[in-house]
Amino acid sequence: MTERGPAMATETRADGDTHRWLALAVVSLAQLMIALDATVMNVALPSVQHALGLSDGDRQWVITAYTLAFGGLLLLGGRLVDRLGQARTFLVGLVGFAVASAAGGLAAGPVSLVLARAAQGASAAVLAPSALALLSVTFTAPRERAKAFALFGAIAGSGGAVGLLVGGVLVGQLSWRACLFVTVPVAAVAALGTRYLPVPSSAQSPSGPRTGLDVPGAALVTAGLVGLVAGCSRAASDGWASGWTIGPLAAGLALVALFGWRQARTEQPLLPPRILADRARAGACLTAGVAVAGMLGVFLFLSYYLQVVLRYSPVVTGLAFLPLSVAVFGSAQLVAARLLPRYPARALIVPGLLAAAAAMGLLTRLTPDSGYASLVLPAEILLGAGLGCVFTPAISTATAHVERRDAGIAAAVVNTAQQVGGSVGLALLNTVAASASAGYLAGGTAALVHGYTTAAYVAAGLMLAGAALAALLIPGRSTR
Repeated sequence: MTERGPAMATETRADGDTHRWLALAVVSLAQLMIALDATVMNVALPSVQHALGLSDGDRQWVITAYTLAFGGLLLLGGRLVDRLGQARTFLVGLVGFAVASAAGGLAAGPVSLVLARAAQGASAAVLAPSALALLSVTFTAPRERAKAFALFGAIAGSGGAVGLLVGGVLVGQLSWRACLFVTVPVAAVAALGTRYLPVPSSAQSPSGPRTGLDVPGAALVTAGLVGLVAGCSRAASDGWASGWTIGPLAAGLALVALFGWRQARTEQPLLPPRILADRARAGACLTAGVAVAGMLGVFLFLSYYLQVVLRYSPVVTGLAFLPLSVAVFGSAQLVAARLLPRYPARALIVPGLLAAAAAMGLLTRLTPDSGYASLVLPAEILLGAGLGCVFTPAISTATAHVERRDAGIAAAVVNTAQQVGGSVGLALLNTVAASASAGYLAGGTAALVHGYTTAAYVAAGLMLAGAALAALLIPGRSTR
């Protein structure tokens, strides 16, 4: 027995390592599904509008129904993860997302499609924090944690561009309904792999006695975030000065402020103040939000530039974004994963955001005659290389050094920052581009490109502001 002991221990450790990396594959599949769904319907929207008879004013609800439910319910979803357990809520979110996706693919009219998209968003609000929380409590050693978060961050950063490609292929070869059905088999594979998730007695079980949910706080923050996302969404079509924009934004800010006041006073807060008391975590969440804001804005105006100005098909447009995904993935794996265990997160995030700002600077030089290979491609590669060094350390920092009972809410906070940041950035850059195009005297494609380059200047400013926030808030030395 004495001689077999070390061998058995080695075998047990090997099995444990295998299970951890299989768990990483499962949660990465879930993250890929969420990232794909964030953009896959963008390419399909014209086909959806034609097939279901949506008006120009109502078509945006196919997108915003998802973002409103996702962004508004994330904090509640994070606390449910801590209340019910990470693996259990992961499976519930996975099944809910798959069912909602299938319902959307079978939708007979606009109302049923919008409701299905809202159900997708609600399921993602549970699935996203549970996946990230599982990753956070499964990988605690610095080197393994860096590798795991590099893969997760690469998927988070490049999944949107992959979604554009997948959407273009599916719409071109099949139909818009395939863009919804595509997540069902992904969810099925991930569900089969849930057996490899951490067991309830360790990573899944909340520590300490179970407490009730802060229902009034949940209502306040959900309504507040819905107001913010709704106001930003309206700004894209009505402008920032419209009452339809100002009203929801003002109400959202007031409700979020009231939520913060309540969290500091209630005995069972939905978002414990200790979560954001850590400067590094707060800085990581802010920089992740800024990065997503700039990235989604680039997706928007580059998509139009490629299709309207260069006259690319949806499939070719999707392919044109592929180098961006490759650059994000390569940067996360080859740079961030190797440097994060040895250097502080700030040493990666600040240069990454500066590189992203430089990429936006390249896009300010776009003209109607610019070629893809001469300007767009270099900007995509530089942007991807920069963002790959942002998402990995930002997400890792935002979820590090939290008690097991707070893993879900910490994951929800960084997801909320990205979701709200993306909504604000998309609305801001779209409004800037539209206003600049409308005020340009030349008209035609020259006016469109002028709008895109103006938005690129603003996006560069966002990235520079994010770099400054990271430099101020995130420590310059590693705390690992």
